[in-house]
Amino acid sequence: MIEHRASLLANHGFVTLGLAYFGFDDLPKDYLNLDLEYFEEAVNFLRRHPKVKGPGVGAIGISKGGDLVLSMTTFLPHVVAAVSIGGCNANTLGKLHYKDITLPGLGINLERAKFSESKLIDVSEVANNPMEEENKDCIIPIEKAEGHFLFVVGEDDKNWRTPLYAQQAIKKLKENGKENYELITYPEAGHLLEPSYFPFCYASFHRLVGQPVVWGGKMKPHALAQIDLWPRMQAFLRKHLEHQSKL
Repeated sequence: MIEHRASLLANHGFVTLGLAYFGFDDLPKDYLNLDLEYFEEAVNFLRRHPKVKGPGVGAIGISKGGDLVLSMTTFLPHVVAAVSIGGCNANTLGKLHYKDITLPGLGINLERAKFSESKLIDVSEVANNPMEEENKDCIIPIEKAEGHFLFVVGEDDKNWRTPLYAQQAIKKLKENGKENYELITYPEAGHLLEPSYFPFCYASFHRLVGQPVVWGGKMKPHALAQIDLWPRMQAFLRKHLEHQSKL
């Protein structure tokens, strides 16, 4: 259960809920078959909180959570602001169900993994390209969303091709006449962009891969990116929530 970002945002006046969705208590052991209605229940729980005026809430996700918040904003009308940190524009890895809709999971090919001199795994090219014809059913139809998106990209991300995914997402929005997005990019930042002053994590154990992987980034630029992102992310949320919600 990861709650540090939610707890720090609460310290800045936001009503927050850190939501586990796999590998915790009685939840599924993995994220290969998820139901968006579970996330909808969490949204409605927040909206009923006496400190939340609503009608909308925001959602923040990193990595796999990044594509989940895009799906939430697309399919759940009360999610009006999404921050996708190092996320994909397609539903990744496993199926996502919502009512009569099912998004297949974007596949991976571990043969594309690369090993560093220190035997760490670079999986940045393992995931398939969402825009290839056989993968297009995985793409989240964000052009249908009425909410707003903040795409956060570390250009040295070694987990997957975050810059490419952000470009594809924004291209789709522009093609549909949408301007409901912001993009923040950091040239020498990696995948794990945490709140300000969190320690730089270049590599660690990856539960899905089952081995240590490299996350990317250079220490000083990555740390500075975290310092820059933290207030900008809060400003984005306030911009799209404060006019309608009591924070």
